[in-house]
Amino acid sequence: MGKYDDIINLEHPTSAKHPRMSIENRAAQFAPFAALTGLDAAIEETGKEHTDSVQNAEEHIPDPDYSAE
Repeated sequence: MGKYDDIINLEHPTSAKHPRMSIENRAAQFAPFAALTGLDAAIEETGKEHTDSVQNAEEHIPDPDYSAE
């Protein structure tokens, strides 16, 4: 006798108080959502600021003068 033989063929229980949820509502429970609203924009802005600071730093690095050698 298997572990679940006593319950394997029983009918699925249904509640008298709570009707079954529609497929559309069940699917909505698992739909993606933006838990961190604005995160993408903040990351993009930080990337732009970093790029700008690197470019500004590169502009202030003097070119080496190899003619003096």
